[in-house]
Amino acid sequence: MPQNHYFILAYYHFVSIPHPKEEIAAHKEFFKGRDMTSRIYISEQGINGQMSGLKQDAEDYMNWMHANPLFDKMEFKIHPYHENVFPRQTIKYRKQLVALDEEVNLSEIGEHVNPEQWKQLLEGEEKPVLLDVRNDYEWEVGRFNGAICPPCETFREFGDYGKELKEQVDPKKTPVMMYCTGGIRCELYSSLLIKLGFKKVYQLSGGIINYGLKQGNDHWLGKLFVFDDRLTVPISEGETPVIGTCLLCQTPIETYYNCANMDCNRLFLCCPTCLKKHSGCCSEQCGQAPRVRPYHQQDAHKPFRKWYHYFKEKE
Repeated sequence: MPQNHYFILAYYHFVSIPHPKEEIAAHKEFFKGRDMTSRIYISEQGINGQMSGLKQDAEDYMNWMHANPLFDKMEFKIHPYHENVFPRQTIKYRKQLVALDEEVNLSEIGEHVNPEQWKQLLEGEEKPVLLDVRNDYEWEVGRFNGAICPPCETFREFGDYGKELKEQVDPKKTPVMMYCTGGIRCELYSSLLIKLGFKKVYQLSGGIINYGLKQGNDHWLGKLFVFDDRLTVPISEGETPVIGTCLLCQTPIETYYNCANMDCNRLFLCCPTCLKKHSGCCSEQCGQAPRVRPYHQQDAHKPFRKWYHYFKEKE
């Protein structure tokens, strides 16, 4: 099969879906028998999806979605690849498309800024707050140069961070530029900042993925963390500085692993030397834990198998 014969699609759309479970059933029927994997969440709020599949199947899916009046204006961000990147087909209901745990008004959101305008803002004389609206393990491996990266492990923590930011700057006078992977988190968070009193809020339309497709690596450092088997990818062609560092020795590195201690499972950056020294664990303490995956099974680019698989192998 030719190289890059698959498409990876990233997309989201806020729209009222009266019967989300019917939409889930329709998706599952469409996916049946096709070489496609996915992580798709649907609710009354809309859809938040990522999928991969053979090029023809992916194109058929986009056409099928655009034929539905609910999704006829939905934009897809497309990357060619050589294989599927999700472990299975996941299509399920999720009450919050993104878990912020805050009430926001999606009719009042930050101004969408396309990648070209975003680059102009970065290069302009005015210096807004440049805010990375992703989890800490995401920005550790890649981010826009000069970005403020809140130490938040989950998106839920950004609610409190917004209140802290309001105390640090004048919300009525300080412009805020925010970005995330594909754009959906900024839709919610920009609305929250407006609710908190910020008057000038910009959000990168289509997120980092769209910026890489349209503007390349300009002003970008490192790699992009993605929630699939690849874990980290370049946002465009061309070299960028390695900004991630090994948790254990601080060597520049951009390869993630899950801690081999199944009761820790921390996602951490690690160099090959430290990975071998600590048998795939993120600390000496984890290396002494009772449930540690075999080191030879450690793989940076595939999801680890559940503990019971290893247990069964020993029987």
